[in-house]
Amino acid sequence: MTFDQDLDCAGLLCPLPVLKARKRLISLAPGSVLRVLASDKMAEIDLPHFCLEAGHDYLGCQKKGDVTAHYIRRGDTAQ
Repeated sequence: MTFDQDLDCAGLLCPLPVLKARKRLISLAPGSVLRVLASDKMAEIDLPHFCLEAGHDYLGCQKKGDVTAHYIRRGDTAQ
Protein backbone atom coordinates (compact mmCIF):
# COMPACT_ATOMS: atom_id res chain seq x y z
CA MET A 1 0.00 0.00 0.00
CA THR A 2 1.28 3.45 -0.79
CA PHE A 3 1.59 6.15 1.85
CA ASP A 4 2.72 9.76 2.14
CA GLN A 5 4.39 9.76 5.57
CA ASP A 6 5.85 7.14 7.88
CA LEU A 7 5.71 7.06 11.68
CA ASP A 8 7.79 4.48 13.57
CA CYS A 9 6.19 3.64 16.92
CA ALA A 10 7.75 0.18 17.27
CA GLY A 11 8.62 -0.49 20.90
CA LEU A 12 6.15 2.08 22.23
CA LEU A 13 3.18 1.04 24.34
CA CYS A 14 -0.31 2.42 23.89
CA PRO A 15 -1.48 5.11 24.06
CA LEU A 16 1.77 6.51 22.60
CA PRO A 17 1.23 5.22 19.01
CA VAL A 18 -2.21 6.86 18.96
CA LEU A 19 -0.96 10.12 20.44
CA LYS A 20 1.96 10.32 18.01
CA ALA A 21 -0.30 9.43 15.06
CA ARG A 22 -2.77 12.15 16.08
CA LYS A 23 -0.02 14.75 16.23
CA ARG A 24 1.41 13.73 12.84
CA LEU A 25 -2.01 13.61 11.15
CA ILE A 26 -2.72 17.20 12.20
CA SER A 27 0.24 18.34 10.09
CA LEU A 28 -0.84 16.39 6.98
CA ALA A 29 -3.14 17.57 4.21
CA PRO A 30 -6.60 15.96 4.04
CA GLY A 31 -6.45 12.75 2.02
CA SER A 32 -2.81 12.03 2.89
CA VAL A 33 -2.00 8.52 4.07
CA LEU A 34 0.09 7.91 7.18
CA ARG A 35 1.75 4.55 7.82
CA VAL A 36 2.17 3.84 11.54
CA LEU A 37 4.53 1.03 12.51
CA ALA A 38 3.58 -0.41 15.90
CA SER A 39 4.60 -3.48 17.87
CA ASP A 40 2.08 -3.11 20.70
CA LYS A 41 -0.88 -5.42 20.06
CA MET A 42 -3.28 -2.85 21.54
CA ALA A 43 -2.58 -0.57 18.58
CA GLU A 44 -4.68 -2.97 16.49
CA ILE A 45 -7.68 -1.93 18.60
CA ASP A 46 -6.75 1.62 19.55
CA LEU A 47 -5.80 3.01 16.12
CA PRO A 48 -9.06 2.01 14.33
CA HIS A 49 -11.06 3.34 17.30
CA PHE A 50 -9.14 6.62 17.23
CA CYS A 51 -9.79 6.98 13.50
CA LEU A 52 -13.52 6.41 13.94
CA GLU A 53 -13.73 9.02 16.70
CA ALA A 54 -11.48 11.61 15.01
CA GLY A 55 -12.85 11.42 11.46
CA HIS A 56 -9.96 9.63 9.76
CA ASP A 57 -10.20 6.52 7.56
CA TYR A 58 -8.49 3.41 8.91
CA LEU A 59 -7.39 1.64 5.73
CA GLY A 60 -6.15 -1.58 7.34
CA CYS A 61 -2.93 -3.16 8.48
CA GLN A 62 -0.17 -5.50 7.35
CA LYS A 63 1.81 -7.65 9.78
CA LYS A 64 5.56 -7.77 9.23
CA GLY A 65 7.05 -10.03 11.89
CA ASP A 66 6.69 -8.39 15.31
CA VAL A 67 5.65 -5.05 13.80
CA THR A 68 2.32 -4.17 12.22
CA ALA A 69 1.96 -1.41 9.63
CA HIS A 70 -1.30 0.51 10.07
CA TYR A 71 -2.56 2.79 7.28
CA ILE A 72 -4.62 5.89 8.06
CA ARG A 73 -6.03 8.40 5.57
CA ARG A 74 -6.45 11.87 7.08
CA GLY A 75 -10.05 13.02 7.04
CA ASP A 76 -11.26 16.32 5.60
CA THR A 77 -12.59 17.74 8.88
CA ALA A 78 -10.60 15.47 11.16
CA GLN A 79 -9.35 16.44 14.60
